[in-house]
Amino acid sequence: MDLDLRKLRYFVAVAEHRHFGRAAQALFIAQPVLSRQIRAFEQELGCQLFTRSTRSVELTPAGKQLYDEASRITTVVDVALRRVHEAQRGEQRLVVAFSPGLHVSHAIRAFTVSHPKVEIDVVPLRWWERDAPLRDGRAHVGYLRRPFDDSGLHTVPIGHETKVACLPVTHPLAGCHALTSADLDGEPILDRGARRTSSLEEKFELIASGQGIALVPVSIAGSYSRPDLVYRTVTDAPPIETCLAVPESSCAGPVADFLDIATATLRRHSGDSERAEKLGAASLAPAPSSD
Repeated sequence: MDLDLRKLRYFVAVAEHRHFGRAAQALFIAQPVLSRQIRAFEQELGCQLFTRSTRSVELTPAGKQLYDEASRITTVVDVALRRVHEAQRGEQRLVVAFSPGLHVSHAIRAFTVSHPKVEIDVVPLRWWERDAPLRDGRAHVGYLRRPFDDSGLHTVPIGHETKVACLPVTHPLAGCHALTSADLDGEPILDRGARRTSSLEEKFELIASGQGIALVPVSIAGSYSRPDLVYRTVTDAPPIETCLAVPESSCAGPVADFLDIATATLRRHSGDSERAEKLGAASLAPAPSSD
């Protein structure tokens, strides 16, 4: 069967609003029309997507699965249409995704000098996305940290980052200048096990309130400085590799040129960062005063 994208978007609206009336208002169509379209969509798929009552609309297991897939489908279609229109207008655009704490500005500036007609967009990644924007077409190039699924991707190593422990300033270990993994035994570490966070801001707020600690790359520590948090080097934590990644099918034209320029530029700046880490990673935040 052919997937009807219009009905898929209608389905997403109902799934997000959990109400046919509010979804119809958001779509600027009449509610009876929306209801008929959803029923027709369910018949085409051969499965029920919603359980309906007089008070609520809930997703069925099949509906939950389709909702998970729908955002990827619509994103790929939207990106493809945007690129078609850019090609019609003769525009060249390069989209660079980057993991939290990593910086691509030096590479973009160097690339723009030799490619002034290529427009650059950036996509800041949420911590759990990893390689997703390279898979769904939102980005041409990614500046990422391992681990991620590199199947179908061409990757170029850039450098390594140390990990630091993020602690509330009132934590008993906050006064130490450096820690080992053994020092952290028994500590509740966020994003391990059941307690996961949806953003770095949420994670740091939970840490500051005493709900746990976290191990984070040192570049993230430098980007999220707070008076109620301290960062301490974990001397035996394995380093994290940073790398550039592009889909193997896209290593041509401006993407290939950006990859060459960014590799040289980011490796140089990564080396500067690693030297700075060795000099002062343990003192990213001062130890609490003993007064």
